[in-house]
Amino acid sequence: MPPADAARRPDRETIARTADHRALRIWLRLLTCTQLIEREVRSRLRERFATTLPRFDLMAQLERHRGGLKMNELSRLLMVTGGNVTAIVDQLEAERLVERLSEPADRRAFRIRLTKVGERAFGEMARAHEEWIVELLGGLSRSEHEALLALLARVKSSAVEAVS
Repeated sequence: MPPADAARRPDRETIARTADHRALRIWLRLLTCTQLIEREVRSRLRERFATTLPRFDLMAQLERHRGGLKMNELSRLLMVTGGNVTAIVDQLEAERLVERLSEPADRRAFRIRLTKVGERAFGEMARAHEEWIVELLGGLSRSEHEALLALLARVKSSAVEAVS
């Protein structure tokens, strides 16, 4: 969809009214920005790498944990059910991007690890992903990036305090 059309597409923020509390309007804007960026990343992953964001996210976790992770650890880190993780791991294993290793401490468990092919494939995807995010946030100056990071850190801190 051309950028002008994407800008006119209804989103979460459009449901806000000027009379709504400012905090609600901020939340809806944050959610809208996240959804717009995520939608574009999903599309680009599908078009360029024939993969999905959940597969990318799972491979990213494995890249961060070079020794591999057990299925329940992947589920916890990805905040999805074990069934979702199993289906993704099965696909990635069939494509030789991950491997299942025996877990010596628990014969019923497996440790999932990227293969060398998976490491190379993920590296290429991760580089492209970073370029896309840089592009999508490229409308902001360096100082605006810094200001936004600082403000979002305060938002996060406030939210953590509120739920503690």
